[in-house]
Amino acid sequence: MDVDIRELETKEAYKLMTGSVIPRPIAWVSTANANGGFNLAPFSFFTVASRKPPMLCISIGPGVGEREGTVKDTLVNIREKQEFCINIVSSELGNPMQKSSENVGSDVDEFQLAGLKTAPSKKIDTPRIKEAPIAFELKLHQILELGTDHLIIGEIIHYHIKEDYYLGNYKVDIEKLKPLGRFAGGR
Repeated sequence: MDVDIRELETKEAYKLMTGSVIPRPIAWVSTANANGGFNLAPFSFFTVASRKPPMLCISIGPGVGEREGTVKDTLVNIREKQEFCINIVSSELGNPMQKSSENVGSDVDEFQLAGLKTAPSKKIDTPRIKEAPIAFELKLHQILELGTDHLIIGEIIHYHIKEDYYLGNYKVDIEKLKPLGRFAGGR
C-alpha cells in the first residue's frame, strides 16, 4: 500500500504516523501560569533538539474532543512565563501521569489532581514533579508554528536526577528508570 499522507484526513494521518514512529518517550511537562497556578500534562511528541547548547523539544497540538478549537494550557503558560520543566515518567508514575492528562479547566492544579507533590526548581520559578526520577529545567528558546501544531524548543538550564537512578560517569540506570513511552495513537 502506498499513501500520500498529505491527502488524508488529519485523524487518519495521525494514526499512521503515531503507529509507525514508536516508541515515543513521554515528556511530562510542568508549567506555571501568570497567576501562580500550576499545570501538568504529558506529551509524546518529544525528543532531543540539540546537544550544544543542550535543548529538548515538544510538539503541542490543538485541543481535541470537548476542547476542540482551544489552545492547551501548557502552550499558554510557556508563552507567558518563557520557561517549563520536562519530567521523565517512570513506570511507577503511569497512573498519576494518566490522571494528569484529563481534560480539566485551567483553574485545576493537575499536581493535586494526580496526587503528586511539587519540588522547587533551581533556576526557574516553575516547579518540577518531586516523585519524578529525572527532570529538566528549560528556558524557552523558540516556538515554531508547524501546521496545526506548535514546536516548543527549550534550552536545558538545569538537570535533576535522583541518586539511585544515576550509575556514575554521566549514565542513567535505564533498567531502574523503566521509562514509559507511547505506542500508536489514542484518537
